Amino acid sequence: MKTLQKADIDDFKVNFPGDVLLPGDAGYDEVRQIWNAMIDRRPGLIARCGVPEDVVQAVKFARKHNLLVSIRGGGHNIAGNAVCDDGLMIDLSLMKSVQVDPDSRRATVEPGCTLADIDAATQAHGLATPLGINSTTGVAGLTLGGGFGWLSRKYGMTVDNLLSAEVVTAEGKRVHASETANADLFWGLRGGGGNFGIVTSFEFQLHPVGPNVLSGLIAFPFDQAKSVLTHFARFTETMPEDLCVWMVTRKAPPLPFLPEDVHGKEIVVLALCYAGDPAEGEKLIDALRGFGTAHGEHIGVQPYTAWQQAFDPLLTEGARNYWKSHNFSQLSDDVIDVVIEYAGMLPSPQCEIFIAAIGAQTAGVAPDAMAYSSRDANYVMNVHGRWDSAIEDERCIGWAREFFAKSQPFASGGAYINFLTQDETDRVAFAYGAMYNRLVELKKKYDPTNFFRMNQNIKPD
Repeated sequence: MKTLQKADIDDFKVNFPGDVLLPGDAGYDEVRQIWNAMIDRRPGLIARCGVPEDVVQAVKFARKHNLLVSIRGGGHNIAGNAVCDDGLMIDLSLMKSVQVDPDSRRATVEPGCTLADIDAATQAHGLATPLGINSTTGVAGLTLGGGFGWLSRKYGMTVDNLLSAEVVTAEGKRVHASETANADLFWGLRGGGGNFGIVTSFEFQLHPVGPNVLSGLIAFPFDQAKSVLTHFARFTETMPEDLCVWMVTRKAPPLPFLPEDVHGKEIVVLALCYAGDPAEGEKLIDALRGFGTAHGEHIGVQPYTAWQQAFDPLLTEGARNYWKSHNFSQLSDDVIDVVIEYAGMLPSPQCEIFIAAIGAQTAGVAPDAMAYSSRDANYVMNVHGRWDSAIEDERCIGWAREFFAKSQPFASGGAYINFLTQDETDRVAFAYGAMYNRLVELKKKYDPTNFFRMNQNIKPD
């Protein structure tokens, strides 16, 4: 970072409407901490924004003094791009307004919101938009990278439901982006990460959901993994779009519906959500019980907001996390065998492999309609390495990388940009596939100096 003079910092603090935090200030360490404890960076200063004009001022200050900039929304991104060393962190986490228009079924959302903030506001009207599965995730990063969850088979990716955005550009200008205004920028925002600007407001299409949904878990013994995964692969190819079923294999947490002697042992779990009439859903999910002889299940009709928070206890901040991810158009026997092999070698009790079945409406959009182009990804697999101590880094990261390499021959093209870690910059072009060159041209137009580069970076050269 360019060395700032004390007078420059003092002037910024006097003129910036929000709080400016420096190392040693109360709150500095709290704000710089993010979800992934493997990331420990120290910004030179933090600008805490409350309104879009604060963002404009922060961008202009950073440009004037040639500062490295990072943008914090929810701080949940695995790569840790929300925080930089020495530069300026522009903190949006205080911007948490959600405005819902139930008549037009639209929501206007600020970038500091978590999924829980949006779900609470929209479900008050029996509405929702497709988001992720961990309620503490920030909506900004999730959306800009694509976004998918329990509702995506029925209503598409998060970006498929983005109607417009208010953006602060690299020049510090406020612009509106939609299909009819700055349409090229809007194209790039929908999947292009934080490469083209800072979004200060998202407008989403909402859909009738719940407020109660049929959802829950079925847990099978690990020695039945071949049967469960094979049936899962075939069942998910033809299941209706109202139904979403994901597979997770991990060591069993102390869930109350599991026998005590199963706790800590490898299991295969089917997680499901049915977005239609629960009575119809009950008929459909009965087939899942025949995939094996279950240890137990916990399935029922519950508030959608509760199901959105069901996995939060397993995904709390403060642990060390390392992910590797592939897209698949189908799950072959070869993929299933590799999953079982490495699920039998979990290096820590918190590590897991999950396979999200998407497809249906996520595949109904043309690959070139927006920056997110992986429309042939019927399944997204995430190798979720998670542990507590740095002593375990080498073993856990090595396991994730080995599994990633061994499963790679069976993957389809592209990658989910939100699952790329900080050491995967070489996969950015691969993730975007045929859209990458178009994204480079867009970067040249909106950010030719690569001002926004704390992201899965699309370089303008």
